[in-house]
Amino acid sequence: MSRLYRRLLLWFCAANVATLLVSVGASNAIAWYTYGRATDWAKLAQDADAQYIGGGRDGLAQWAEARRLDVRLEATLFENGQSVLGGPLLPEIEDQLPRLLTGEHVALQLTPHLLLIGERVIGRDGVARQLVGLRGPAPFHLRRETMLGVQIALSLLVIGAVGWAFARGIAVPLAALQAAAQRMAGGDLAARVGAPFDAGSDELALLAREFDRMAERIEALVTHERRLLQDVSHELRSPLARLHLILEFAQRERAQGADADAQFARAEQEIARLDHLIGELLALSRVDAELPSMPMQAVDLVAIAGDGLKRAELEARQRGCTLQLEAPATLEAVGDARLLARALDNLLGNAIKFGAGAAIVVSVRKRGTQAELDVRDHGPGVPEPDLPKLFRPFYRGSNAARTGGYGLGLAIVERVMRAHHGAARVDNAEGGGLRLVLSLPLTT
Repeated sequence: MSRLYRRLLLWFCAANVATLLVSVGASNAIAWYTYGRATDWAKLAQDADAQYIGGGRDGLAQWAEARRLDVRLEATLFENGQSVLGGPLLPEIEDQLPRLLTGEHVALQLTPHLLLIGERVIGRDGVARQLVGLRGPAPFHLRRETMLGVQIALSLLVIGAVGWAFARGIAVPLAALQAAAQRMAGGDLAARVGAPFDAGSDELALLAREFDRMAERIEALVTHERRLLQDVSHELRSPLARLHLILEFAQRERAQGADADAQFARAEQEIARLDHLIGELLALSRVDAELPSMPMQAVDLVAIAGDGLKRAELEARQRGCTLQLEAPATLEAVGDARLLARALDNLLGNAIKFGAGAAIVVSVRKRGTQAELDVRDHGPGVPEPDLPKLFRPFYRGSNAARTGGYGLGLAIVERVMRAHHGAARVDNAEGGGLRLVLSLPLTT
């Protein structure tokens, strides 16, 4: 069960429990006001008679005023058919008075909210008297309809409060995501959801953090592509400028009747360099295009290394280098054999170019959960400040100024290893030379 699903379920249950508690409380209040406060008419009659006997007419008047405020009862005692308090009677009482004075207990429901009562009582003095009263409608805040309305209002209020809190908990991160997405769509690649969701553990917080990671990756890729485009423009501009100058010289020499073959030969060399550069760029582009769909499967690194040495043997012999392989019988890793072979070819090409006619050793070994493919030459190595920059496109170390190439080979290697969830690292080897190590996960 996902965290967001549990959160929805808990909020739903909390809203229902809170609404239930409010409803139960309101229902109890309604029941108490409606039924729990039912009037004991016999006791009221006895109390009225006792007040009259003990306090006379004034005592009964005080009691009647208290009952009017307490239970909404307009009441008086009748003795021998006459009101003890005197004064005019309410029209409702006067109309029904004969009936109210003729029974032990008479209850006349005039309307749903008006009740006439006649209750006979014999006091301590042995005189029979009749309590006559009119109970009016309940005050507005005590009526059953009002209490039902209050119950509904409170239930809706609780549901609204719980729903608002829940909706806000979802709407705030979604609004932050929307704002960040809109900023990115507007060209602000530095847009992030931000710190408020760094510590959360539900799906929305995870989504916010994944959005930030995605945004960082997109920003890095776009920045990298922009820098690559600038580098490509710079690398293309130089040979094109030289080619333009050579052709201009050739035209002048031909106009003067001189032989321009030497200039055309130089132009062919520049065209060849351009063709090589474009080929390297296409190789880099193909690697980027192939990475998302490359098949990940078990590959034998020892076999890949052996095949790579065979392909590089002729070039190594021409430059006076010897190739050695140090490896177990087999070592399987997870990856794409074709792309790994291309990465190894680039490493061997670099080693042969800078190997100074010495031995080049290729090693395959297991290190923990990783397989490592190590290519070590015995050339001059690379200055330490240049080492972290070697995998950048078009970067060439300070000691590579007189060698061919455009600095794209190791960039291809780095991208291939990144796609394999592995790594490429470079160090100066002890005793001289450069060591390039590729590491990628072993098969499970």
